[in-house]
Amino acid sequence: MTRINRRQFLALSVSTALTKNLHANSKTNKTGLVIDERFSEHIISEAHPESPARYHAITQQLAAHNLHKYVALIQPKVDIEPWLTKVHSTEHISAIKTKQPDTHSHAVIATGGVLAAIDAVCTSNIENVFCASRPPGHHALNTGKEEGFCYYNHIAVGARYAQQKYKLKKILIIDWDYHHGNGTEWAFYSDPSVLYFSTHDMFAYPGTGNPERIGEGEGKGFNINVHLACGASDNDIITAFRDKLLPAVDDFSPDLILISAGFDSRQDDLLGCHSISDQGFEQLTKIVKSLAERHCDGKIVSVLEGGYNIEGNASAVVAHINALMA
Repeated sequence: MTRINRRQFLALSVSTALTKNLHANSKTNKTGLVIDERFSEHIISEAHPESPARYHAITQQLAAHNLHKYVALIQPKVDIEPWLTKVHSTEHISAIKTKQPDTHSHAVIATGGVLAAIDAVCTSNIENVFCASRPPGHHALNTGKEEGFCYYNHIAVGARYAQQKYKLKKILIIDWDYHHGNGTEWAFYSDPSVLYFSTHDMFAYPGTGNPERIGEGEGKGFNINVHLACGASDNDIITAFRDKLLPAVDDFSPDLILISAGFDSRQDDLLGCHSISDQGFEQLTKIVKSLAERHCDGKIVSVLEGGYNIEGNASAVVAHINALMA
C-alpha cells in the first residue's frame, strides 16, 4: 500500500466532508468520522502493541478506499474534563494527571471525540459516527493508573453525557472486543438505565466477564456477558448477537447505541485468539444498525478499542465504516 502523508489525508477530508457542508452525497448525511492527528501522539513504550501505527494504518486505509468523500469529519470536543467526574473519581483523574500528564491530555482528547460524536448524532442529520481514537478506554476503572492500556472510560463517560445533556434515558453499550470491558461493567453494574452486552474470552485479560455476572440491585439483568472460546468464528459471534442481544434489546428499547469496537477479536490479532473476519464485523454492524433503526432513529456512536494486528485492524475498521454508511 502506498503510504500517504497524514496531513494530506486530513486536508482532503476537511475540504470534502466538514459537518456543516453535507450536500453532495446522501451517504455523507449519515456517517461521521472522528479523526485527529493528536490520536497518533500517545506512546506507551517503544514497540508497544497499542502504538501510533494503529491510527496511521486506519487513516491510510480510509484514504485508499476514498471513504473521506462520504463521511463528515468531526473534531473532538474540548474542555470536557468535568464530564470525566461523571464516571471517574477526582482521585483517579488527579493521579493520572500528576503521574502521566501527557497521557492524561491524550486520553482526554479521545474522550472529547466520543462526546463530539454524541453531539453529532443528537443534534444533526448524522445517524452514526466512528471514532478512530486512542488510547482505548473500556478497561479504565478508578484505580489511579492504567488498566489494559486504558486511562479514562470514554464510552462510559459518553453514556453519562448523553443521558445528562440530551436527556436520553436508556443507553445500550455493545462490546465486541476480544477482552472483556471490565471498566464498563463496573461503571453500570447496578444501573438499569444502561444495558451492557459483551462478547469476549473470559479467560483472557483481565480475567473477568463470567456470564453469571448479570448485574446487581436494580441493574440485575442489564449486564450480559457472553464467553466465546479461543477460535470463535463469525458464526459463533453472530449467533451470540442473534440469540442473546436481539431479544434483550427489543425489551430494553434504547435511545442510543454505543459500540466498544475492539478489533482484537479479529483473526490473526497479536493479543487475541478469536477468528472473526472483516465480513463478520460487517454482519455485526448490520445487526446493530437494524436495532438502531428500530429503536433510536439509527443513532450509533462506535469507538475504537483494541486491535493490534496493524493492517488487520485497519481493514476491519474499513469494513465496519462501510457497513455504517450502507
